[in-house]
Amino acid sequence: MTGDAGFAPVAHWPHHYLDEGPCQLLVTSPDQRIRIGWFGDDFELWKITAAKDAVSTPRWGATFNHVTPAEIVAGLTSALAHDYAESDADDGNGRFLASPSLYWRDAIRPLTDAGWVRDGAAERGTVEIIAPDGQAGVLIDNRLSSWDDETVTLWAGPPGWGTRAEAVFTARTPSHLIAATAAAMADTAPVLRERHQIDRKVEHLVTLIPVGPAAPQIARAPTPLDVRRTAVAQAVHRAARFPQTAADLRVMAARSRTATSAQNRSSNSAHAPGTRPPASPSVARRSR
Repeated sequence: MTGDAGFAPVAHWPHHYLDEGPCQLLVTSPDQRIRIGWFGDDFELWKITAAKDAVSTPRWGATFNHVTPAEIVAGLTSALAHDYAESDADDGNGRFLASPSLYWRDAIRPLTDAGWVRDGAAERGTVEIIAPDGQAGVLIDNRLSSWDDETVTLWAGPPGWGTRAEAVFTARTPSHLIAATAAAMADTAPVLRERHQIDRKVEHLVTLIPVGPAAPQIARAPTPLDVRRTAVAQAVHRAARFPQTAADLRVMAARSRTATSAQNRSSNSAHAPGTRPPASPSVARRSR
C-alpha cells in the first residue's frame, strides 16, 4: 500500500504501521500536524486531517471511500506536501490550515473550467455541479453548519457500494485543497488498471486500451560469414596468448603477412609515379 499513488507525494514523511485498530497505516508530516490514515478493511479507505499542532483537535477532515481512484487522493496529498514544505513549523501555521473562501466557486473552479455545469434541481441551500456526461459531480451544502459537518462531496460513477467514488470534506477545509482534489478528478490523463479492478457496471463508461509486455526480439541466426569471422577472431586470440602449436604459428604468420602487405600498400600509395620524395639532409654512411 505504500506504493499507492495517493502516498507518492508524501513518501518521505514518517510512516507508522499499526497492528491495533482499523487504521493500518498512518503517514504524518514530520511535526504530526497533518495525518493521512489508510484503513484497508473499511468503506472509508482514506481519512486525512490537519491540526494546529500534534495534539490539537483537527481543524478539518477529508475522507475517500474504497473505490475512489488513488490518483484523486494524490491531488490532495500533493497539495498538502507542497503547503507543508512552504510552511514555518515554528510559527505553527500554514496554508493547509487557512480558512476556506467565502465563495463556493473557488473550491470547484477546475470543474467549471472543464465545462461542468450547475444543476438547477439541487435542494435549496445546496449547489450541485455536474460533468458533461452526467457521470460525476460535486454537491456543496451552503446551509449553516458546524466545523465538522460534511459540506462538500465529490462523486463519480453510478450509485452503489462498488461503483460510486466519493470524496467528502468538512466545513473548514481550505478551498484550494478541495480545488486540488477536483483538478485531479477532472484530469483526463489515462491511468493503469487491471481489469478486475473495474466494476463491470462501469466498464462501458471507460475506454480500455490493453497494455502488455514488449514483444521479445528474436535473435538473428548467424550467417556463414559471421561464423568464419568468429572462428578467425578466436584463433588469432589463442595464437597471441599461447603460440605453441603449428596451427597457431601459421595463424600468427598469416596475420604478420597481412600487416606487412597493408604497410607496403600504404607506402606505395604515398609515393605515386612521377613524383620525387622530398629532399632530406644527407647522412654520412659508414663503409663496411
